[in-house]
Amino acid sequence: MENLVYAIILLPLAGFLINGFFGKKLPKLFVGTLATLVVFTSFVIAVKIFLGFDENSSPIIVKAFEWFKVNGMQINFAFQIDQLSLMMIMIITGIGSLIHLYSIGYMSHDAGFARFFSYLNLFIFSMLLLVMGNNYLILFIGWEGVGVCSYLLIGFWYKNEDFGKAARKAFIMNRIGDLALLVGVFVIAQQMNAIDYLTVAQNANKFELNSPVVIFITLSLFIGAIGKSAQIPLFTWLPDAMAGPTPVSALIHAATMVTAGIYLVVRSNFLFSLAPSTLDIILFIGLTTSLVAAFIGLRQNDIKKVLAYSTVSQLGFMFIALGAGAYTVAMFHLITHAFFKALLFLGAGSVIHAMSDEQDMRFMGGLRKKIPLTYITFLIGTLAISGIPFFSGMISKDEILAATWNKSPIIWFLTLFSAALTAVYMFRLLFLTFFGEFRGTEEQKKHIHESPYSMTIPLMVLAILSLFGGLLNLPHFVGHQFSGKLDHWLSHIYLFDVQQAEIPLWKELSLMAVTVLVVLIILFIVYRMYVKNGKAALPEKQYTGWERLSTKKLFIDEIYNATVVKPVEGMGRAGKLFDKEILTKLSDFIGFGAEDTGKAMKRFQNGNVENYVLIMSLAIGIILIVNFILQ
Repeated sequence: MENLVYAIILLPLAGFLINGFFGKKLPKLFVGTLATLVVFTSFVIAVKIFLGFDENSSPIIVKAFEWFKVNGMQINFAFQIDQLSLMMIMIITGIGSLIHLYSIGYMSHDAGFARFFSYLNLFIFSMLLLVMGNNYLILFIGWEGVGVCSYLLIGFWYKNEDFGKAARKAFIMNRIGDLALLVGVFVIAQQMNAIDYLTVAQNANKFELNSPVVIFITLSLFIGAIGKSAQIPLFTWLPDAMAGPTPVSALIHAATMVTAGIYLVVRSNFLFSLAPSTLDIILFIGLTTSLVAAFIGLRQNDIKKVLAYSTVSQLGFMFIALGAGAYTVAMFHLITHAFFKALLFLGAGSVIHAMSDEQDMRFMGGLRKKIPLTYITFLIGTLAISGIPFFSGMISKDEILAATWNKSPIIWFLTLFSAALTAVYMFRLLFLTFFGEFRGTEEQKKHIHESPYSMTIPLMVLAILSLFGGLLNLPHFVGHQFSGKLDHWLSHIYLFDVQQAEIPLWKELSLMAVTVLVVLIILFIVYRMYVKNGKAALPEKQYTGWERLSTKKLFIDEIYNATVVKPVEGMGRAGKLFDKEILTKLSDFIGFGAEDTGKAMKRFQNGNVENYVLIMSLAIGIILIVNFILQ
């Protein structure tokens, strides 16, 4: 077992090292195949371990070595394999291997092919380190590792200055959350004299419910999650992260890295369950983020930007579930979202590939006949995220809505409204891209073609998962034999009872019916608007009212720029001026003064003994005269 655990994490690292050092000298096909195979092999090993596990299996701790000891606290570099980490490993390596395969076709003409795959392998290694570590310090190393990889991949085409700025923005905004996470880990160590999950969980009862210490710890951890999972106020980096190649958006900024915040909260459930006040804050932040991001997505015209704001909004849904104490529901939506959002991003990449790198939906249209396989798979992803019955997204989103109903009907209504906005912007994206008349150039029209099999096979696999992924956690009314599989699987990772109060069957079915009715009505309205009536997306300058607010992203970037960026830049310029005009001149004055003094003294230090005797005699004489006067 130990060797299998080591193999899972070391194989992607080996791929990174081989492609990183020798990739330029190797054929592209070999580089892409190697990078894909090492991740897929890790997935196969994870499945093998999974098949030997059940919901009652105890965690397996694999200690690599004793790391260091401080203040009597022994820190080991060890891995923890349990139900939660196994689930995350399979998501990371399973979807990761599909995206690696897709990238072979998508990046085939890029000069940085080997560098791209080495970065992808390094990211998989870092993400596995994050979810496999048995303590918060190893999690933090992986946390920083995925942050570095995100920076490298967002700015992959670094010769474009805007892409470099987007990479720096993501890196800097995440540092804010990372600092809070590190503070939280330090306080856990100070309070518990341990940072491994099992020991902290065993001693969690030492904290009183809603005690100041546990609230401080959980808020610190949550601020870290806010940064990595792009929640208000640290969310504006993720839409800009679309500067990177599309497979990066699918892997890092949809399916894996941005879900690290959800993983952190679920992994630390033994602390968050003791801090209901923190859970209320999490719910509020998640709800606000889901609404704001969904509203902004309504009038975005860049196909990847729509999906980016959709990702921020869907992450908000997961935090809503966490805030309601529905940890398993949050993980369920994490899984289904990984399926359909990876599908949508890769589908968008296939569209961009067909459109000769065009991302603006205003210049698309009618593509369903030109790239039918991409259209069908993209349609499945859209139906899933929008909440159409029997698709995976509908089932996981309905469980979130049920959890919010238990919390408050008002929260349920606002969450439903956010879900409705999701359907609006996704159907708008679908119809503008694949329906109507083609609005691009004749040159683009000539080159429209379906993507190669290396890109369409991952689309088909993800489409199947998006369609049937809801089977992982069917609602209880379908029968005990078929329902709540994920509930049972994760039941033993929770220290405290996290079972949600059951809603009466008639009420649960009524809530589901309302949700489905709302989505179907939206589908009908948006279809008539963009297909039947042929409404087109307008240039940004022509939007007014709420549409202008949406297309301008509520001016949040401008507000941040005016209140944070400009003042910091002003402080930097003031510091530069102080350094140049005051400190430099002061140091020059002191230096030149010392130099001039030395030059003056040099006249007396000329090696003439008679001068030295004369000076000594004068000095003795002066001393004697002064002494005589003072007496």
